[in-house]
Amino acid sequence: MARLPRLVLPDQPLHIMHRGNNRQNIFENEEDMARILDDIAESRAKTDCQLHAYVVMTNHLHLLLSLKDKHELTVFMQSMTNRYVRYFNASRKRTGTIWENQWGQSV
Repeated sequence: MARLPRLVLPDQPLHIMHRGNNRQNIFENEEDMARILDDIAESRAKTDCQLHAYVVMTNHLHLLLSLKDKHELTVFMQSMTNRYVRYFNASRKRTGTIWENQWGQSV
């Protein structure tokens, strides 16, 4: 069954869960966790989204965001995920995706 379209209501909190491919660990050490926080901050600077809360686990992360529209979510998530995958792959001399699917699940 196809995933339902994501509903983004202006300025209403949205829960995003984004997981590593095959539930692999993608935040393996303190440097990785610090890097994703930097990537979140850089991506927020490109948009007008508000970050209310976050949790970084070894194989996934949770974000609670408020955004103006779906386009802002796209810009934020593409920026954050692309920045982190470039760092992750370069630091481990690997290629390919690390994310399970497009922006995890919204709850």
